[in-house]
Amino acid sequence: MLNLISLITGAVALLIALVGILPIPLLPLVNWIAFPIAVIGLVFGILSSGTSGRNLNILVLVISGLRLMLTGGLI
Repeated sequence: MLNLISLITGAVALLIALVGILPIPLLPLVNWIAFPIAVIGLVFGILSSGTSGRNLNILVLVISGLRLMLTGGLI
């Protein structure tokens, strides 16, 4: 059950992070929303016995974290 919750939160965070990759001004700020959602999903993924939810949330954290790091966290 926890793995399913982790997968759902990871999918939501991934959709938000993919929108944040677009180079439209101020739109990458949504990565600040995707990052905490992925952290919550990662916690559920760590607590579950499956690994797919955890891996998805790690991927989202890497994507949104790199985007925030490359742009200084602002734009």
